[in-house]
Amino acid sequence: MRPVREIASEIRKEWENVNFAAKPYLAAMLELETVKDRYGLDTGHSIVLHFLCNASSFRGEAARRIKKELKDLVK
Repeated sequence: MRPVREIASEIRKEWENVNFAAKPYLAAMLELETVKDRYGLDTGHSIVLHFLCNASSFRGEAARRIKKELKDLVK
């Protein structure tokens, strides 16, 4: 599995107009190696889940693949 920050970097490349509600979670994900890491008082697991909840406008083939990868991380 790829590091969370690598996945987040790909999201930034693929998603031109990141939803304002997803932006802070994407920024936090850029600092995480795994979902077990912490960012401030939040767990990486929580950050990824919140990102997914706010990423409904991230669409397309790449988005589906990336979202599945993130969902697999938080299972």
